[in-house]
Amino acid sequence: MTAARELAARIGPVGVWPAVLGEVPAARAAAAAAEIEDLGYGALWIGESPAHKEVFTHSALLLGATSRITVATGVATIGARDATATDAAAQTLGEAFPDRFVLGLGAGHAEAGRGRGHDRPLTALREYLDALDTRPYRGPRPARPVPRVLAALRPRMQELARDRTSGAHSFFVPPSHTAAARERLGPDPLLAPEQAVVVDPDPGRARAIARAHVATRLALRNYVNHVRALGFGDDDLVGSGSDRLVDALVAWGDPETVAARVREHLDAGADHVAIHPLTAAPAQGLAPVLDQLRALTPALPLTTVLPGSAR
Repeated sequence: MTAARELAARIGPVGVWPAVLGEVPAARAAAAAAEIEDLGYGALWIGESPAHKEVFTHSALLLGATSRITVATGVATIGARDATATDAAAQTLGEAFPDRFVLGLGAGHAEAGRGRGHDRPLTALREYLDALDTRPYRGPRPARPVPRVLAALRPRMQELARDRTSGAHSFFVPPSHTAAARERLGPDPLLAPEQAVVVDPDPGRARAIARAHVATRLALRNYVNHVRALGFGDDDLVGSGSDRLVDALVAWGDPETVAARVREHLDAGADHVAIHPLTAAPAQGLAPVLDQLRALTPALPLTTVLPGSAR
């Protein structure tokens, strides 16, 4: 079994992308991570922005609070630190928590303040991978190399992910994008799309929450270009997005309807889908996020909790 296939088997078909973990105290984030692990989800994906926790420190806290679940950076931006710092952090986490850390890398967004290489992201990431591969490291290494994945929305970035890493982590994508990405990646690399969700069957409430998320992403040039490449036009980009665009990018409804979207990604070739619960009031913190995950759990094809891992 290749390293990419082993990683896919280890993290299972469904994980969680809980953005709110970067906004709550460490003790609350640790308790939530332990509950998500006990629910049977295979991975926690944590992002990085200038306004949130430093992603490697945060990873260490979550890994220390859990015993089985994989923690993946989704993603660590290459403009935030040089390759020497990134490699040292990844090696440290990989050795301390064997086979439980995944290094996800991305070029970032110029508008977000950590966008070095944004105008030439492919070149920037290729050079960064070169640096990771050649820098010396004298600390203890993990028994198996830490897997790397790339944030890869467009074809050439997917090809780089295929050729230089264990696979691709896509964000803000419908199942049709997943199908095209799988065709380009081929059968071996990991494909792990994020899927934003709102577990609420009321169209008005659900779309209002979803539209706020879509509007935030449409403020970033890369995502505007991305949705145009998906076939959406000017009418879909007016204001905070058309219903057609919102419904394509955010799964909403009762748990069975939301779970059906997750299965669409898996049927399209995803190995793993990272569920991203959205809420009406992010200031409410973790409670509404965990409520949605608890409601979704019975409808999803989750990994089996390993013997002895339950808390």
